Amino acid sequence: MDIDLDRFTSRRSTVHANRGMVATSQPLAAEAGLEILRDGGNAFDAAVATAAALNVVEPTSTGLGGDVFALYRTADGDVGAMRSCGGAPADATIDTVRDALESEDDLSRYYPEERGYAVDESATGDSVEMPFLGPHAVTVPGTARGWEATVQRFGEKTLADALEPAIHYATEGYPVSEVIAHDWTGAEELFTDDHAREAYLVNGRSPTAGETVTLPRLGDSMRSIAERGADIVYEGAIAEAIADEVQSKGGVLTVDDLAAFEPEFLDPVSTTYNGSEIYELPPNNQGLIALEALNIAEEIGAGEHPYDSPERTHALVESLKLAFADGHRYITDPEYEEIPPLGSKAYAAERATAIGDSPIRDPAVGVPNANAEDADTVLLSVADEEGNVVSFINSRFAGFGSGLVAGDTGIALQNRGASFSLDPDHPNSLEPGKRPFHTLIPALANFGEDDWAAFGVMGGYMQPQGHLQIISNLVDYDVPLQAALDAPRWRYRESGTLGVEERLPNQTKLARKGHDVGVLPPSMFGGAQIVRKRGDTLSGATEPRKDGTVTGY
Repeated sequence: MDIDLDRFTSRRSTVHANRGMVATSQPLAAEAGLEILRDGGNAFDAAVATAAALNVVEPTSTGLGGDVFALYRTADGDVGAMRSCGGAPADATIDTVRDALESEDDLSRYYPEERGYAVDESATGDSVEMPFLGPHAVTVPGTARGWEATVQRFGEKTLADALEPAIHYATEGYPVSEVIAHDWTGAEELFTDDHAREAYLVNGRSPTAGETVTLPRLGDSMRSIAERGADIVYEGAIAEAIADEVQSKGGVLTVDDLAAFEPEFLDPVSTTYNGSEIYELPPNNQGLIALEALNIAEEIGAGEHPYDSPERTHALVESLKLAFADGHRYITDPEYEEIPPLGSKAYAAERATAIGDSPIRDPAVGVPNANAEDADTVLLSVADEEGNVVSFINSRFAGFGSGLVAGDTGIALQNRGASFSLDPDHPNSLEPGKRPFHTLIPALANFGEDDWAAFGVMGGYMQPQGHLQIISNLVDYDVPLQAALDAPRWRYRESGTLGVEERLPNQTKLARKGHDVGVLPPSMFGGAQIVRKRGDTLSGATEPRKDGTVTGY
């Protein structure tokens, strides 16, 4: 095969292999997944092993106290999704949260200033917002049962096999990398309880880059799960520790809430984009936003413009802007609200008529919670020689989540409930058992016969925006995998501004079109991973926004 080296404008080349491929945000975690593949596991086993290792080596972004989702294509040709996402406690109501917050002496610990909250200690009634941190932001964690269900349903190995590398890292130690050490510093202020600080701080401080750390409490919990199964997190000693922790801080989560939880295997939602089929997660996740944006972009011919042209960027931005407006208005737990057909071609054709040469003003982008805009997470993509491809995403929402660590388990609990609204008329209003609006969206793409990719972009509301840009790069312009991820990005902000990377061309022309353009640092545009199974060849790429690595054999 002839290679046009003049096309190589990326910082590194796409990785190719024949037997297995793992792409994620941390090298030690990628190696854990590859180790499982070499030992006879398949892509599903490797996905769980990689995710579990990330819980240990990148605890600033993911953990057992969060949720997990997957999109996959099996070697037999089945395409499906796994959603392991817990809901609000059975006793959680708008009035319960409002009453609890009004009785608090210090609301500032629930509303961090760095997230843009202007704390009003005298707030009462309708003026009280859903807290970003603390016990009322904790929803039932789906991770442990999601891991177990993935391995049991599709894997070749046991859950204990998949957890072994993570347990090793937690108990024997690992050196912390630079970006993760930087992110860890927030834990010094977040964790106030002794057991939380003992679990994640070193003599009261966050670890430094290169310092070897152990997380023995988390390792013990993982060993218990390996030996006894995920039920220990939902019905056993760990469940009791989780419920006790939340209740001791004033929350209402119970062991019954945990025991009632089960992961779901469901059909993904999909659309075609210029001949390729793209699969996303259905609501309560924001996958429909990506599909609507792709449909609108196809309708208006966004990919017909030159690659680096301001016309192309404008068309993609406007497509995404409308999709955000619709998604953030309608997407919620489908068991509680009916959702319009946002992913249909007909709906996109109707919406596309609003797009012209100038930016749409005030498209009513009403985000469920503006604090989700810049949230971060971890993503991994795995493929094996049999033809299994998996996109797997695991998160607590914000960093170490709610700030609560369950007793001596080392499990930091998520704050995904912060995405609820305390406005009873809002589609994402808090209700007992309801699942919150979820930003996490793993994705699949079918580019042709025997040509499948598993991919995703990390980072709150950057996720559907990244999907749109990467798919357009690959489908419309046949850009190589690594270059498609490395290309400079833009992101539409809740404020109405258009954030761009400094490397993005034609910024002045975009501003002349009427866009409110502002340069943001590279860390604001999310990392990304992709693996592709094309015939007998595996390929993969990752974006080094964190410590991204892709490895194969």
